[in-house]
Amino acid sequence: MKTEQDLKDVVKNRYAKIAEQDKAVNASSCCGATTPSNKVYNIMMDDYSETEGYVEDADLGLGCGLPTQFAKIQAGDTVIDLGSGAGNDCFVARHETGTTGKVIGIDFTPEMIRKARINAEKLGYNNVEFREGDIDNMPVSDNVADVIVSNCVLNLVPNKAKVINEIFRVLKPGGHFSISDIVLVGDLPDALRQDAEMYAGCVAGAIQKKDYLNQIEKAGFENVSLQKEKTISIPEDILSKYLTASEIKDFVAGETGIFSITVYAEKPGGSQEKPKQEKSEAESDSCCEPQSKCC
Repeated sequence: MKTEQDLKDVVKNRYAKIAEQDKAVNASSCCGATTPSNKVYNIMMDDYSETEGYVEDADLGLGCGLPTQFAKIQAGDTVIDLGSGAGNDCFVARHETGTTGKVIGIDFTPEMIRKARINAEKLGYNNVEFREGDIDNMPVSDNVADVIVSNCVLNLVPNKAKVINEIFRVLKPGGHFSISDIVLVGDLPDALRQDAEMYAGCVAGAIQKKDYLNQIEKAGFENVSLQKEKTISIPEDILSKYLTASEIKDFVAGETGIFSITVYAEKPGGSQEKPKQEKSEAESDSCCEPQSKCC
């Protein structure tokens, strides 16, 4: 049985390689970790390309939802992205929080941190920073964030309850999170559940949906709700690495479901909701993007 540190090392080593892979490879596998499927579609990810703030160079095709779309980010907010990768969700969040806010990305893979910082520097985003560290022991003080987002990352952490407690610690009273993640209904076949590669591929590390939501409530969060849910189907050419033909047939026909959910919850306390700040004329003017020379 692998220890928590063993599993963390598997994920870190795999995602160091993923940082240098082409997006198409990541999108056609399970979170970039497994051998790519020959099916021409994306297994986990949602399409970011029409999302404001989207940065193609920062999109590695590793997500399983669009948490920033549901995160209710306001201008001036401090936002933390857990498992920030090359920075895409941070840059989308920065579009919402504007120049008056702050975005912090946390990732424990040095290669990802380096890639994200390069992307931020190219964009000239001085209020987006990336910190290397574990999300179950965040390099952030108490009561810092207005909003926390994360995209297909908690399932990779062995001690999910510890991460959820860290989220509670770091959020300001009255703050909230919107997190996309992989959960299960029913038990995975042992071959999938025990394989380290499938752990790094977001599937074997997933827990039961009801347990996931219970852990959030147990940590003290309130107003817990599902903002989105979709079924994840693993192609047979990936399953065949782990299961026999008859096992694949039983698995596909069985009651076990693999789902991507986007879950929302609030930390109790805080004052009434602050009024939404309007973006300044300079921020609203598309000619004043960081790439533009007119400003």
